[in-house]
Amino acid sequence: MGNRTTILISIITVIFISCNSTKLVPKGDALYSGSTLKIEDSVISGKEKKSINNQVKTLPRPLPNSKFLGIPFKLFLYNLAGDTSKHNFVSKFLRKVGQPPVLLSHVNVDYNIKVLQNYMENIGYFQAEATGNKIVKKKKGHAYYTITPRQVYTIKNINFKTDSSALGKAIKKTQAQSILHPDDPFNLEVIKTERSRIDAILKEEGYYFFNPDLLIIDADSTIGGHKVNMDLMVKKNTPAIAQKPYIIDNVFIYPNYRLNANRPDTANEDKYLYKGYYIIDPDKKFKPQLFPAIMRFDSGDIYNRTDHNLTLSRLINLGVFKFVKNRFEISPNNKADTGRLNTYYYLTPLPKKSIRGEISGNTKSNNYLGSLITLTFGNRNTFRGAEQLNIHANVGSEVQYSGDQNGFNTYTLGGGVIFTMPKFVVPFFRFNTTNAFVPKTKIELGYDLLNRRKLYTLNSLNAQLGYVWKPNIKVTQEFNPFSINYVKAINVTSLYRDSILNNPILKHAIDTQFVVGSNYSYTIDPFVNSQKGTGFFFNGLADFSGNIAGLLIPEDPFTKQKRIFNASISQYIKAQTDLRYYWEMNAKTRLANRLILGFGYPHGNSQQLPYIKQFYIGGNNSLRAFRSRSIGPGTYRAHNADSSNFFPDQSGDIKLEINTELRYKFNNILEGAIFIDAGNIWLYNKDTLMPGAKFSKYFMNELAVGTGVGLRINLSILLLRLDLGMPLREPWLPLGQRWILNQVDFGNRDWRRKNLVLNLGIGYPF
Repeated sequence: MGNRTTILISIITVIFISCNSTKLVPKGDALYSGSTLKIEDSVISGKEKKSINNQVKTLPRPLPNSKFLGIPFKLFLYNLAGDTSKHNFVSKFLRKVGQPPVLLSHVNVDYNIKVLQNYMENIGYFQAEATGNKIVKKKKGHAYYTITPRQVYTIKNINFKTDSSALGKAIKKTQAQSILHPDDPFNLEVIKTERSRIDAILKEEGYYFFNPDLLIIDADSTIGGHKVNMDLMVKKNTPAIAQKPYIIDNVFIYPNYRLNANRPDTANEDKYLYKGYYIIDPDKKFKPQLFPAIMRFDSGDIYNRTDHNLTLSRLINLGVFKFVKNRFEISPNNKADTGRLNTYYYLTPLPKKSIRGEISGNTKSNNYLGSLITLTFGNRNTFRGAEQLNIHANVGSEVQYSGDQNGFNTYTLGGGVIFTMPKFVVPFFRFNTTNAFVPKTKIELGYDLLNRRKLYTLNSLNAQLGYVWKPNIKVTQEFNPFSINYVKAINVTSLYRDSILNNPILKHAIDTQFVVGSNYSYTIDPFVNSQKGTGFFFNGLADFSGNIAGLLIPEDPFTKQKRIFNASISQYIKAQTDLRYYWEMNAKTRLANRLILGFGYPHGNSQQLPYIKQFYIGGNNSLRAFRSRSIGPGTYRAHNADSSNFFPDQSGDIKLEINTELRYKFNNILEGAIFIDAGNIWLYNKDTLMPGAKFSKYFMNELAVGTGVGLRINLSILLLRLDLGMPLREPWLPLGQRWILNQVDFGNRDWRRKNLVLNLGIGYPF
């Protein structure tokens, strides 16, 4: 009965919205429902007709009202607004998020016919014809277009008609890589691309003043047989400066340039020559040694577009300049056969020092409210070599605001220093990249104090020396050859020690941890500049601790442990991959998928990975139907896991996580999502106190599964996320009872309280 009622309500809703769609259509007009294109011609194949239709179907304008699942919801909201002449906030909001009706009177059939015919000519159908008309039925109008393409014209010969000059020879050399080929269809866009291709090659050979418009392609379609002869030539009125290559003469750098400077660009009375570069910096804000490693143009180099763009990118990626501009000017040393260019770089620095404060908050479905205050001091040019110094301090808390007032509130206090240099600092070795990104050396020091009230307090020290470099904009590599983490618990309460009896895994959180090792990460991100598109994201991490130290340090004869400063060092090998695939289904719909694989091999001193290096699962950016750190390892379940005194802190050495999320964009602000998550963690070695925690060949039967829906509010600079998840499979239940779909009962308050998990977050989960 319930299903029938739901279906009936859905049908009534669709009928109501459909009837409402013509509510505001003026008398004598009609609601435009779109256009239909038909390709009619017995000369061409069905495959060719389909290809033409795919190219031209979006050309007629205007577009009809947008729809979701065949229903024009935006139009419905617009019509629902009613009269907005009164000061009615709700009506005005509905009009803003809605969409006014697209009327048939807005459609100019004759104009669309010309657009279609013009496009057909541009892709080689010189004899194509198009017709169109409009039909109205029940206050809804539709446009119909018919295209008769006839036979397409193809290329017969391509001739590069150039003279014996240096420019002519340079153009002639590009013919072997031409994208215009005999028997290819004539296509205006391909011709434009060919001109740009030739220009790009010429730019690499010094022809700074040349441009694609100086190339013309003469097409002769009168030779018969639906063929075209094409002659590529340089325009006769091409200026002399565009016909010769140029060499860089002098390079002038203004590292402290002001946009409103009154001083002429070429006022070089304060210039300082350093390794071939003229540096104009009277206030000496930057060391001259900075620029030779950054610049890609040297005096005497042939101008080329690659080094031109690389230099600008490297200057921008230093992170110390607000504006970077450059200008080329013909040098007084110019010659008749080979030109000479002076180049000027105008660099406007960002403020050297800054103080930034951040306040963030979060709330969790377990009635905890969190806050974090961070204060950061930054110096972008610490020692006048574009070195960046960041000193930060933070204080935060996570407190229970309702429910059991004896909750385990958490307080944090910490700080640290990050010092970055725009070069590799390696003893006895000099290295510099030649791409758009300057390599960096990073030194990090940090301290954190974590107090979990009524449980324990942790002191944490960390230090790291590493290198970051980018072979290209999509790839980032980071290698930290020296990394230390030291964690020690103090003030462990008797309550927490008693909790360990029910949940032995909690003991691992207060173990003294001394990590001495190295780590390396490799990231491929094709969506650096945009969160749109289809493609793969990959992040791989390799982490090692105690391996070299284990070889050098003798074993303690009493404890049988490798120790430094009377503390056992952690020994392990850890690897993790994060693979994502994003599929842009259309302009509004995107399918996001993620697979996380993590493996840790503890050895020597360690039976498990140190707690700070272990994997966990569940929570806001993981399995959203389960609380953070509440799953696993394996099928293990703490005795008090369902009580209010349960403190979720499960961790493991091995991890498998799979996430799939379908995202739909309602408008520029609101987005919706449907998701399903699965995964678990395991221990590498068997632990008798935690039965079922060890990884085995039956791991696929031990996955937790959850699903849910989400809502996102996209404010451009900030994306707020609300996800509601519910479990579908609980791995700690007996085999055969782990799927709990048959227990779903949205009408039961106790079921909702136990199973529905609300997640609030900032940004996408992945």
